[in-house]
Amino acid sequence: MDFAPTEARTPGPGPLSGLKVVELAAIGPGPFACMILADLGAEVTRVDRADGRRSFAQWHQVLDRGRRVRALDLKTPAGVAELFDLVADADILVEGFRPGVAERLGIGPDECLDRNPALVYARMTGWGQEGPLARTPGHDINYLALTGALHAIGEAGGPPVVPVNFLGDFGGGSMFLLAGVLAALYERESTGKGRVVDAAIVDGVGAMLGMLVGMRSAGQWQHERGTNLLDGGAPFYTCYACADGGYVAVGALEERFYGALVHGLGLDAAALPDRDEPRNWPALRREFANRFAGRSRDHWARLFEGTEACVTPVLSAAEAASHPHHQARGSGPAAVAPRFGRTPAESRRRRAYRGPDGPRPSARTVLSEDSPVTRSRQI
Repeated sequence: MDFAPTEARTPGPGPLSGLKVVELAAIGPGPFACMILADLGAEVTRVDRADGRRSFAQWHQVLDRGRRVRALDLKTPAGVAELFDLVADADILVEGFRPGVAERLGIGPDECLDRNPALVYARMTGWGQEGPLARTPGHDINYLALTGALHAIGEAGGPPVVPVNFLGDFGGGSMFLLAGVLAALYERESTGKGRVVDAAIVDGVGAMLGMLVGMRSAGQWQHERGTNLLDGGAPFYTCYACADGGYVAVGALEERFYGALVHGLGLDAAALPDRDEPRNWPALRREFANRFAGRSRDHWARLFEGTEACVTPVLSAAEAASHPHHQARGSGPAAVAPRFGRTPAESRRRRAYRGPDGPRPSARTVLSEDSPVTRSRQI
């Protein structure tokens, strides 16, 4: 089947130019990882269901950028044969099925590596390929809950706070999937052989807890959330409400930065209690909160701009897009990252792709027992 873009914009070759990726359509971390691969120059072909059904399709409009699209029925021999044609010429395959589903369809690692021994077969799940919970449905919040990460987020005396799906899906999931894929590609340079990459969100998030575990071992992290240096417990590393209902974020950890914060707030450092004693934190928080509450968010943003106080306004995504720093760098929400010399930081955008049989079926948002949430992705 030939691909003919109705709209395409392609930058100069990126560092992954020449790599070919086959993505079996899913939601969340797999699409995000493949978006980054596409942004960095890889040619990504997403394999959709033949009927065009996909959970949360509208949510993935940005994550789906830079793709070619192929609609296949993987429950038929013809659809599997077409997938194998793609695999034979690919460097990477990314799938997010529940463990055992790819094998049941006849497109598991053994079958794909048999056709292309140099293939990196990347598997994205929540619980991993084995273990008591491997086949159990779940989402970001569930994985965070079982790793200990969710327990650490929130105010003292309050319930855990859900950090959107940044930490699990995209941090513990996509980024560790990418690390595994790139490591396997590096190894392939010397061995000529591909690998299976088993990326699980619980594993990735668990690895990200390394510093917290170290702090706890050193006696510098308490079990109760909202009482520690980096979880909002410290009055010099938290957020404060301003007179107009906006917020500022304060990250004045170092002594010099803390001094700039106190000076900017018009307080006498000598009159304040010792900040290194956690018992003094409530009193310091009250002092800072009263000061910040007296003026607007933008007042404080202007006052602290260019200082070492590490005070920034808390912006919405819409506000962030128009911030001078992001505009100067051409960055902001959903921007291409990281950047490389010689290659422009520009995403490749494609909308619909049409084959000889006309446009592929439109993707609809569905949520059923047969949807990618419960069957295809299950992570």
